[in-house]
Amino acid sequence: MTEATDLAERAGDRDPRVGLRAVAALRRLLERLESVQVRSARTQGWSWQEIADELGVSRQAAHKKHGRQ
Repeated sequence: MTEATDLAERAGDRDPRVGLRAVAALRRLLERLESVQVRSARTQGWSWQEIADELGVSRQAAHKKHGRQ
């Protein structure tokens, strides 16, 4: 079972302590994955607007979050 699959399963646990910890871990994993993909897109010459469109955010929000990485 992958880390993400395991965390997703635990996020649905009946024990809120287990579920909330899993949700927090999923959030951290998602942030790491997003950063990796944004760096990849920038390396491939994507504009901030193209990245923002795919993420469903404004160009300014994408740049503010990832522009200094």
